[in-house]
Amino acid sequence: MPMETPFRIATAQSGITPDVRENGRRVRDMMSAAKSMGCRLVHFPEGALSGYLKSQIHDWTAVDWRALREELDAVSEHAARLGLWTVIGCNHRLQPPNRPYNSLYVISNEGKLAGRYDKRMCSNAELNDWYTPGAEAFVFDVDGVRFGAALCIEVHFPELFIDYGRRGVECMLFSAYSDDPIHELLSRAHAAANNFWVSLSIPALPGNRLSAGFIGPDGYWLARAGTKGAELLVHGEINKKNSQFDIAINKARPWRAAARSGAIYAERRVADTPSDDRMSFFTV
Repeated sequence: MPMETPFRIATAQSGITPDVRENGRRVRDMMSAAKSMGCRLVHFPEGALSGYLKSQIHDWTAVDWRALREELDAVSEHAARLGLWTVIGCNHRLQPPNRPYNSLYVISNEGKLAGRYDKRMCSNAELNDWYTPGAEAFVFDVDGVRFGAALCIEVHFPELFIDYGRRGVECMLFSAYSDDPIHELLSRAHAAANNFWVSLSIPALPGNRLSAGFIGPDGYWLARAGTKGAELLVHGEINKKNSQFDIAINKARPWRAAARSGAIYAERRVADTPSDDRMSFFTV
């Protein structure tokens, strides 16, 4: 269904604790706040519900998986009450002895699980000591907008973002447990290079050097949280009809797709035998 009105997204800079019950309470409070802002979707950081390794989780055997599942159900029920799409970072348990996935759950406005993205490019520590890597990209559509998902260190792999662009993604939901300013730089670069919106969600950490926010398809901030570790929401809009993004969406994006295919260059190449020798200057 084509998008008739701007699509409003809330991006969370949320506090994360070792207590999944407390995390669930905070998440639901932010969901309610997002709804009051008129948002259609709210996006949370990596590990927002479950906690993240080494910060809140030090041993998988200490995780209360039953409590975590109950909180997931409570978040889903709240999403249905609000009519709000909710994308939330959470560990996904596998059958022992397999390690969990580091995941993003996508919960629909009806409170149903619409899918899950499992982090593919795990860090060295994640891969060797903590997580099972995922294997697939994940896209989903809401109100005529196509979304993709990525987690933390994956921001260093431009091929993932290029692939999402090829899949028709118009907004990337990028969640991280980090305060490294390079995540901002790379998120803005991916937005500008692929001409899609990017929602960057991170935890509220003391002395944050990075902030959550919403980036336009030209690579510039549309909304940005503070960097002082405050727990808050910001919101931005996807508006494909906004003349501000005409070049990025209607000109740069399709042209770059054609350029990446190589066809527009192949048809313009010429045969010029003297110039096949690249070790000499041109002749006059």
